[in-house]
Amino acid sequence: MILRMLFLSIVCFVTICGNTQNKPFRLVLLPDTQNYSQKYPWIFRMQTAWAAAKADSISFVIQLGDITNSNADSQWHVAARAFELLDGKVPYAFVTGNHDIGTKGRSDIRNTDLFNQYLPYSKYSKVPYFGGAYEKGKMDNVWYTFNTGKQKWLVLCLEFGPRNKIIEWGASVVKNHPLHKVIIVTHAYMYSDDLRMGAAPNHKWLPEAYGLGKDTGENAANNGEAIWEKLASRYQNIVFVFSGHVLNDGTGLLVSKGIHGNNVYQMLSNYQSGVEGSEMGGSGYLRILDIDPKSKSVKVKTYSPYLDAYKTEPDQEFVLSDLAL
Repeated sequence: MILRMLFLSIVCFVTICGNTQNKPFRLVLLPDTQNYSQKYPWIFRMQTAWAAAKADSISFVIQLGDITNSNADSQWHVAARAFELLDGKVPYAFVTGNHDIGTKGRSDIRNTDLFNQYLPYSKYSKVPYFGGAYEKGKMDNVWYTFNTGKQKWLVLCLEFGPRNKIIEWGASVVKNHPLHKVIIVTHAYMYSDDLRMGAAPNHKWLPEAYGLGKDTGENAANNGEAIWEKLASRYQNIVFVFSGHVLNDGTGLLVSKGIHGNNVYQMLSNYQSGVEGSEMGGSGYLRILDIDPKSKSVKVKTYSPYLDAYKTEPDQEFVLSDLAL
């Protein structure tokens, strides 16, 4: 009887560990919230309140930049209050977009004082999933970790048009975590033609076209194609690159092989005012990624907690396969 109970305990332990290791998990992406911060604060709050209510089924929430529309105190206040609904419930991260930097959000200079005032290092460096920052005291370039069963993940958050020295720092973070699967988040990377920004001569809204793009050397800004060449393609544990920023139809998808033969899944999602068909600053649409390590696939859906509705077009709802998990 004792041996039988011991055997059953071992079987249960192995089964539980196996299920934990292969358990599907969910990421939520919040693209370009700028119009909500400026005009529709209740939609921003509905997004984060929905994520907080679903915390048991969400591993990480990632905001994709352009948190505000004109880098103004009033808009940062709205954003900070919306993010607070996630505190202590679900891990989350954010990056700066071009509208979050410089004079009235024009990205004329790399000034992120308000960003760091309302989303302070003193708060976020204390959360258990915080990993580190390029510059202590600033949230401009940071990284986080989380686990899904036995798999470790790292979320690398890079500034708008990351500078050469930031790319080098990001590379060092990735190299120092070879057992982590890596998600890169930066505001401007993919274009709406399913190419990386800078890969075609007709691409607009490139980081180097803004005022901060005049800098050279270690401070030179990088577009999507440059980020791919210098960082995203070079490490076999990089799995995803997520971005927003680009208008037109607001979507883009590219699967590329890195130099080690690994697939890197690069995704643009954006619903803000100016995107084709957008209403109410984006109507609260966000991206849900259900990742299944066992089948090495991810189901992508586009949902609005504000409308309680899904977008079901082929570029809004799809499945990706052959993930290196």
